[in-house]
Amino acid sequence: MKIAVIGLGNMGQPIARNVLQAGYELTVYNRTKQKTEDLVTEGAQAADTPRLAAKSADIVITMLADDDSVSTVTFGEDGLLEGLAENGIHISMSTISVEFSEKLAAAHAEKGQSFLAAPVLGRPDAAAKAALRIITAGPAEAKQAAKPLLDSLSQQVFDVGEESKTANAAKISINFLLVSMLEALSESFLMMEKYGLEQKQFLEIASALFGSPVYQNYGTIMAEQKFEPAGFKMSLGLKDTNLALAAAKRVSANLPLAELAKSHFENGIEKGFGDLDWAALIKCIK
Repeated sequence: MKIAVIGLGNMGQPIARNVLQAGYELTVYNRTKQKTEDLVTEGAQAADTPRLAAKSADIVITMLADDDSVSTVTFGEDGLLEGLAENGIHISMSTISVEFSEKLAAAHAEKGQSFLAAPVLGRPDAAAKAALRIITAGPAEAKQAAKPLLDSLSQQVFDVGEESKTANAAKISINFLLVSMLEALSESFLMMEKYGLEQKQFLEIASALFGSPVYQNYGTIMAEQKFEPAGFKMSLGLKDTNLALAAAKRVSANLPLAELAKSHFENGIEKGFGDLDWAALIKCIK
């Protein structure tokens, strides 16, 4: 089976490398061609356009920042939609909106292709270890064909049905839980700081209760102020918070905590924190 990976950023690069290591033929495309060089040295082929990347593949993975960037590589004369063969599969691992997921599914169906939403849980270090968790939804036949590939990139795959938007809504909701944790942990850290308790010691107490690697990971980043290099940028945190608010609005749900976090992210970005890890939310509140 031939695979193409489009988007070689912090997540796409290790995902592409794991595709190679799993023994698949790999074609890569990235807007900045320099990012393809190491993978080409390791055995991948580089394509000049998304269309050419898709033309060489049975399955195309996109790992890009947002709706606009996925749209750019999918649609248009040089987009992957025109290059992918009938019965080909597009797997989007990006965190995209519910509405755009529906648009992609419809566009591929018109071409006789399949679209799978497969957003991932995990940071770049998990991607490098093939230890991501993947939430997938889409046509059953396409999921079955893609299962060996997804298994090679992850430690766990959650199948949430045949409507792609369900996987995207689930990922957005998970990210909202992370935002809520960052908000609560930041506020707790800052309050305890005023009582003279070091953040690392408070984190030790909190970790004893919650036993969560997520609290431990982000709490350590906050306590040690290690916001660079960012595993996940604050600007992307704001993007995902806005996605959560938009998804909630579609079903008349209220997310008041998301509104609060949004205001803090916006404040931080105005102060120049946009490229810091989103755990720098504590700096925004402080």
